[in-house]
Amino acid sequence: MNKHKERLHLVTDMIAFAIVDGKLHPREYQFIELVAGELQIGGDELKQLFHQEQYPEVIKSEFERIQQFYRLALLMHCDGVLHGNEQKKIREIGIAMGLNPNGIKRVLQAMEVSATGMVSPEFLLDAFQEQYN
Repeated sequence: MNKHKERLHLVTDMIAFAIVDGKLHPREYQFIELVAGELQIGGDELKQLFHQEQYPEVIKSEFERIQQFYRLALLMHCDGVLHGNEQKKIREIGIAMGLNPNGIKRVLQAMEVSATGMVSPEFLLDAFQEQYN
C-alpha cells in the first residue's frame, strides 16, 4: 500500500472515532483537519473521507500504532467531554492494534489528570515498552 493511502486510512480512523459519541464537535473537526493537513491531505479530500465506508487495516509498525492511538486519545479529549462510549472504544481500538492493555490504561489515566490532556513522548513510549523489560 502506498503512503498516501495509509495516511488517508489514519484520518478515516480518526473520523470514525470522533463520531462514536453520536456527534462531531467543532473542536474534533478542527483537530482532524489539523492532523490531515500535517499528513498532506487537502480539504476536499478530507471532506470526501467523511462519506466513505471504513475498512479495517493493520498498521505494521508498533511506533505508528502508538502514534495513531495517541492521536485518537487526543481527539477524545479535544471537545472537553469524555463520553463512556469513547473511553470504551479507545480501549477496544488499542487492543485491536495489538497494544499493551496496561500501557493503554497508563496513558489514558495520565491524560485524564494532565492539565493539558497531553503526555510527553517519553512517557508515551515508556508506557507501551515497559512490557519488554
